Amino acid sequence: MSELTLITGGAGFIGSNYASRCISRGDKIVIFDNLSRAGSKRNLAWLEQTYGKGSFELIVGDVRDAAAIQEAARNASKILHLAAQVAVTTSVTDPRNDFEINAQGTFNTLEAARLSGNKPGFLFSSTNKVYGGMENVRVVEKETRYDYADLPEGASEEQLLDFHSPYGCSKGCGDQYVRDYARIYDLPTVVFRQSCIYGLRQFGVEDQGWVAWFVIAAITGRPISIYGDGKQVRDILFVEDLCDAYDAAFQRLPQIGGQVFNIGGGRKNTISIWMEFKPILEKLLGKKIETTSGDWRPGDQPVFISDIRKANQLLNWAPRVGAEEGISRLFTWVKENKDLF
Repeated sequence: MSELTLITGGAGFIGSNYASRCISRGDKIVIFDNLSRAGSKRNLAWLEQTYGKGSFELIVGDVRDAAAIQEAARNASKILHLAAQVAVTTSVTDPRNDFEINAQGTFNTLEAARLSGNKPGFLFSSTNKVYGGMENVRVVEKETRYDYADLPEGASEEQLLDFHSPYGCSKGCGDQYVRDYARIYDLPTVVFRQSCIYGLRQFGVEDQGWVAWFVIAAITGRPISIYGDGKQVRDILFVEDLCDAYDAAFQRLPQIGGQVFNIGGGRKNTISIWMEFKPILEKLLGKKIETTSGDWRPGDQPVFISDIRKANQLLNWAPRVGAEEGISRLFTWVKENKDLF
């Protein structure tokens, strides 16, 4: 039986980028997606235009449907589980839907992997939100950013879990289930606690995908609101580097089964969401950008920086695309594809 990769949420931003990579090297893939996200149909059309009809199998389905995902996973040798409700704000307004997609949907997908009998490699896209506000970590305020007082490399996988917001709870639930299925069922699973991922083909909106949203809004002249003081710091990771990390993890299964990795840009690719991002964007745009202000949003960490040394050591992985280069590449892509927005 030839190797088959199942990508749940494969029509999304990250999923379609990884699907493209897989198809380009001749991998057999199945995209499982309910096509509810804006841009998903455009991503599928792009894959077909690039690689031709029949280059991948599409199953229009929902991870909340246990029977559907079980059937889709029947012959999979690798499963990349990306399907999710992705916005903290949406989780606050509709926590039940958030739970059913992120917690129950992940459980259904894990069970599908277990019941297949194939022991497929299983990689789960978790989030740094499982660490919550990290109130036990000292934060200092600088001129353009917040920073950790005592974590020079950022937060490691040893950081205390503190599921903050319904989104943090639902993703954290999936995170722990994925870990435990390695222990209890000997399923080769890996958890990636991802930071801010950005890149080409990202149809960012205000609630999710902030790097892309700011770029899209600046180019199309839409209003930009800054929640908080704009000094919040994130380590940003270009999607191609994330795909490299997925490949590295899959290549090392089952030796790293049950492991958790913080995956982000790391200390070298940190940026404050507006105080430091704004000058880069204004330089690319060639003019000043006006904004409005709003209160801090629930679950918004003043700073999150991934300590990525474990991934470097066990996966031989490190980001290759710097923050300014990645933002510039995204800016160029949005400008060239303005009609999509």
